Amino acid sequence: MESKHQRSSFTGSIGFVLAAAGSAVGLGNIWRFPYLAAKDGGGVFLLCYLILALTFGFTLLTSEIAIGRKTGQSPLTAYRMLHPKWGWLGVAACLVPVIILPYYCTIGGWVLKYLATYLSGGAEAAMADGYFTGFITSAWSPIFWFIVFLGGTLAVVYKGVDTGIERFSRVLMPLLLLLILMIAVFSLTLTHTDAAGVTRTGLEGFWIYVVPDFSGMTVREFLIILMDAMGQLFYSVSVAMGIMVAYGSYVKKETNLVKSVNQIEIFDTVVAFLAGLMIVPAVYTFMGAEGMNSGPSLMFVSLPKVFGAMGGAGTAVGAAFFLMVAFAALTSSVSVMEAIVSSAMDKFRLSRKQAALGVTAFALAVGIVVCLGYNLFYFELMLPNSVTPGQILDVLDYVSNYVLMPVVAIASCILIGWVTGPEMVIEEVTLGGRRFGRKRLYIVMVKFITPVMLCLLLLQSLGLLRY
Repeated sequence: MESKHQRSSFTGSIGFVLAAAGSAVGLGNIWRFPYLAAKDGGGVFLLCYLILALTFGFTLLTSEIAIGRKTGQSPLTAYRMLHPKWGWLGVAACLVPVIILPYYCTIGGWVLKYLATYLSGGAEAAMADGYFTGFITSAWSPIFWFIVFLGGTLAVVYKGVDTGIERFSRVLMPLLLLLILMIAVFSLTLTHTDAAGVTRTGLEGFWIYVVPDFSGMTVREFLIILMDAMGQLFYSVSVAMGIMVAYGSYVKKETNLVKSVNQIEIFDTVVAFLAGLMIVPAVYTFMGAEGMNSGPSLMFVSLPKVFGAMGGAGTAVGAAFFLMVAFAALTSSVSVMEAIVSSAMDKFRLSRKQAALGVTAFALAVGIVVCLGYNLFYFELMLPNSVTPGQILDVLDYVSNYVLMPVVAIASCILIGWVTGPEMVIEEVTLGGRRFGRKRLYIVMVKFITPVMLCLLLLQSLGLLRY
C-alpha cells in the first residue's frame, strides 16, 4: 500500500470531470457514434443510446470510479483489494488497454495524416477514390504518423496527473467542444442539388437524425439497433477497460462522485450527439440516404467527398474537422496509456517515467506490426461478428472490445452485485453525507439488468446469438 500514499491526484472535481470526459470523448464518439447512428436510422439509435446512457452506462461508470477511489489503486491491483479471489479481474481489465493502445494510436496517426493533408492544401487528393487505401497500405507513411501520435500521448502521460493529464484536458476539452459546435451548426446550414435535380438540406438530415421512425421496423431490426447502442456505450464512457478505475484512484475523498458522474454523462452524451449532428446531416445533404450506410469508412472515405462537395469552404471545414478529431483521439489515447502506466506503477513499484517509457516501447513495437498489417503482414480472417474479412487491427479490436470488455463488465457486476454487495459502491458514493438519487436504480441495474444485457451482447459478439 506504499504506492497509494505516493499517488498524485486531480486538483479538484473540474479537473477530474474534464479528464474523464476527455477519455470518454474520443474516436468512439466522433467516428463510431455517427456511423452507427447513420446506419441504424438516426432517431431510433439516438433514443436507445440516451436511455442506455442513463441506466446501463451510469451503472458501470459509477462502479468503476467508486472502485478506484475506494482502493486508491489502478485496475491491476484494485480488484484484488476488494476481494482476494478476484485479482484475475484486474488482470483482464488491464489487458484491455494493453491491446487497445497500439491500434488506437495507429488510427490516431491516420487522423493526423488527414489533418496534415488538409492543412497543406491536399483536400482534392483526400477525396479521390483509393486515397485512404493507398495510404494505409504504404510501407512507411502510416508508421511515421503513428509514431508522431504515440509521441504526443507519451508527452502528456509522462508529465503526470495534475501537470500533464489535468492541465492538458483543461485546455483541450473546451477547444474540442467549441470546434464540434461550430461544425455542427455549419452542417445544418448546408444545401445541395444533385445531378438528378433533387435538393437536400442539412435540416432534413437533422430531422432524420433526431426523430425516431419505428414505421416498418421489425423486432429483429430493433434488437440489432439496441445492441449497437449498448456496444457503443463501452466506447463512449470508457468503461470495462480500467481507465475509470485508474482515474477514480486520483479523485480526492471530498469530491462529490454523484455530481461528477452526472457531469461526465452529460458531457459525453452532448459531444456524441453533436458529433452525429456534424456528420449525419452533411452526409445526407451531399450523398443522400445511401451515403449514410458507409459504415466504418464514413470518416476517412465518405466525409472527404462531402468536404469536396462544399466547394471553397470544404478545405477549411475539413481541416477544422480533422483537428477536432485529433484532439478527441489524443485525449482518449492519453487515458488508455495512463490505465497501463498506473497499473505498472502500483504493481511493480516503478516510477512514472519508467512505466511510461516501458509502455511506449511496447506500444511502438506492436503498433508497427499493426501498421504493417495492411501490406507486409496482410491476411484475411473472418470474425464471428463481421461479414467482411479482418486484418491485424480488426482482430485486436475484436478481442479487446467485443470479447474482453463485456467479460470484464459482466464480472464487475457479479463482483459488486453479488460478492461485495452494492453497498460497497453506495458507501463510497455517499461519503460525507452525499445524496445518491439513483441508488435504487443502481442496485437493480448492477445486480440484474446490466449483467443480463451484457451476456446478450457477448453472445452476439461471439456469433452465438443471431436475430
